[in-house]
Parts: sequence; structure tokens; C-alpha cells
Amino acid sequence: MKNATSTFDRGWRLRHLPVLLVASAVVAALGAVAGGILGGADAALGVAAGVAVTVVSYTLTTVVLAWADARNPQLVLPLGLGLYAAKFTLLGGVMVAVASTGWAGLLPLCLGIAVGVVVWTGAHIWWISTVHTRRSRA
Repeated sequence: MKNATSTFDRGWRLRHLPVLLVASAVVAALGAVAGGILGGADAALGVAAGVAVTVVSYTLTTVVLAWADARNPQLVLPLGLGLYAAKFTLLGGVMVAVASTGWAGLLPLCLGIAVGVVVWTGAHIWWISTVHTRRSRA
């Protein structure tokens, strides 16, 4: 059985994505500038790359789960768990590989990931509690 919302508004599953992407782009730019001032080019690149890792990860999850929910809501759990396991395995491998190089941008990369998570989550909470709530009442 299809959700009444999905029949009425097919774009609802991804409508929040542009706001989250803009918030992430802003924090990546600000973080890169701060990293560049405080730690040089490696730090600037590390922060920006860390935010980008978060953005790619969360965007992939959002798109895959929206697709699964639109096709068959029973696909959400297995695809979500499989994607979660695959992403964290890949992230762990990448972090080990980067750490083994001795790159000076490793700590800023980790900080960029953490800041990216906080900003993405905060922007998502803001969007749901303000924009989405207003739309659902209308």
C-alpha cells in the first residue's frame, strides 16, 4: 500500500537535499579557509575533503533509501543496513590507507568529517522542524 504523501507529492523524499547540500558547501568553504589559515594547504584540503566524505555518504544514503521507499518500503531496511555496512567498511579502509601515508591533513580530515556530520544533521533537524512542518500543515 502506498503512502498518501508519496502519491500526492513524489518529490517529498528528496526535497530537503538542496538545503543540506548548501549548508555543507558553506561549512566546507569556511572550514577550508580556517584550515588554510591555521594549518596550511594540507589542513585546508583535509577539512574540505572531510566534509565532502560526509556529504557523499549522506547523499548516497538519502538517494538510495528514497528510491527503495518509492519502489517498495520493505526494501528500506535491507538496503539501508547493507549500505551502512559497505560505507563504514570503505571509510575504515580509506582512513587506514590515509593514516599510513603520514599526511599532515589527516586530523583536519577527521575534523571535517565530524563537522560535516554535525552541520548536515543540524540542517536536517532545522528543515524538518520548520520547513517540512509548515508544508505538512498546509
